[in-house]
Amino acid sequence: MLIFLVATAAPAAEAQDTASQGSVSDLQVVDCLLPGQVRRLGQSRYITARRPIMTTAGDCRIRGGEYTEFDRADYRTALAVWLPAAEAGDPEAQTNAGEIFEKGLGTTPNYGAALIWYRKAAEQGYSRAQFNLGTLYERGLGVEADKLIALNWYRKAWDMPEDSVIYQTAAREAQDQQRAKLESEISKKSNQITLLQSQVDRLKVSIDALQQRPETTEPTPPVNNDSAQSSEQANDPTPATTASASLPSDDLRDQIAQLESMIAGLSEARSEVETEYAAIPVFRQPKAVTAELASSDSNEGDPTENTSFGQYYALIIGNSDYRHMVDLTTPQLDVEKIGSILEGRYGFSVKVLLNASDVEVMHAINDLNSELDEDDNLLIYYAGHGSQMEMGDLQAGYWLPVNADPPPRDTHWISNESITRHLGRLKAKRVLVVADSCYAGLLSDAPDYLFLSQPGSNNYSAEFMKYKLNRSSRLMISSGGNSPVLDNGGTGHSVFASAFINILGANEQIMSGPQLFSQLKPVVLERSEAVGFRQEPDFKTIKISGNEAGDFFFVPASAGS
Repeated sequence: MLIFLVATAAPAAEAQDTASQGSVSDLQVVDCLLPGQVRRLGQSRYITARRPIMTTAGDCRIRGGEYTEFDRADYRTALAVWLPAAEAGDPEAQTNAGEIFEKGLGTTPNYGAALIWYRKAAEQGYSRAQFNLGTLYERGLGVEADKLIALNWYRKAWDMPEDSVIYQTAAREAQDQQRAKLESEISKKSNQITLLQSQVDRLKVSIDALQQRPETTEPTPPVNNDSAQSSEQANDPTPATTASASLPSDDLRDQIAQLESMIAGLSEARSEVETEYAAIPVFRQPKAVTAELASSDSNEGDPTENTSFGQYYALIIGNSDYRHMVDLTTPQLDVEKIGSILEGRYGFSVKVLLNASDVEVMHAINDLNSELDEDDNLLIYYAGHGSQMEMGDLQAGYWLPVNADPPPRDTHWISNESITRHLGRLKAKRVLVVADSCYAGLLSDAPDYLFLSQPGSNNYSAEFMKYKLNRSSRLMISSGGNSPVLDNGGTGHSVFASAFINILGANEQIMSGPQLFSQLKPVVLERSEAVGFRQEPDFKTIKISGNEAGDFFFVPASAGS
């Protein structure tokens, strides 16, 4: 069912905003320490240790919990909630501690500490920590970058066997890339060694030449006739000796020693790279493994048969009529059309918010926690103003509701952190956030590379579907990365929304998030550049929110469910 919620008139809404600031604070997700439980053992009563959870400030207060209200930018206050349980060995608490260190929360991220806590939880088999650990290895944060190790942690997060065709294919691709990189390093160092050795050989030749020259005789008295002296010097072949040969042999030997020291250092470095190259696994397997997924008419049968994708929900927000900023033209038209396609073609239960305040947006997101089940899918689409603000060395992104003050005042702004923390507590298995606003890409700084995303392919093997469906996902498509975006260019819609609408409207097969993005990006780039502006969409995981390397699937009615 398509439900439209339209904001109240401006004067009444202004009064509501003033009276509801406490309500917005209550909807923020906080690190809450609940009181211990009173338990009885025989004739004795005792109180258990306090329990850390992530919940809203209002819920924490109602349940008698403790949370820090005014210091969300200080990671120490968040760590104080989770560290006791993490140190006691709880894998969820260890993962939360790692995420706090990785994110920094107002200070410089500590990737080394994040790595330690992720590893503790990952070694206990906690899939979210395994995935997070893989991303650190992939990007080289707190540890030397290693795609093979990253892939192996992703595999464990998926609970995928090592002999899986999908994993083996990805591993071989990573191995090929690593081999090519190491071969290039070995070749570069070999060329440097060869060049330095040739300089050494030339210097040795110069030393031999100096040693073979006859003893120098007394110089001939100068000739007074300048012209005669010039003619004599011009015909004398002796000055043709090279500059290096004219140096004392001891100086030449010092140069040789320096060059040979450089050669030894390069040789040692090359040997280390060669050792790393030799350590890349080579399997004695008689058959080749290909990356092709089974097509829909293969003998494997329809991979969607007997597959449950769960229920689909969408929260679509379109803000056009701003109270303190310039209005936008297309968001309302965009979300109305998108909502209609999602409901009619894909069977979503859709709620549309038009011209919503911060209170209305946060209430709608918070209400999802009680509306969604563990196997459900959620799409959040936001169209409206967006902004950014410096937080130390980092940039923080914001959605701007219709009651937001214009920059630089950030009153009523909705921070990306607020959205991310709500996504982390939702029960839904798969969540995709699509944001058509300026700086929307700041919602995530996770790598663009997604393990086995199979971009451009419209076919899925049963194995591929099995691993994707069994893992949670928190994914994001932003319309223009961390940059401004266009409000027009799409014939009544934004350039991004127009492409989004056309692709989903024409699709008749199961489409994954990466596949949708692979079709969106070139269209948006081409159409934006046609009007003299480059707008490049972005696709990332939203890592600090419970992502486990899953995917999001659009399943049209024509493809079955």
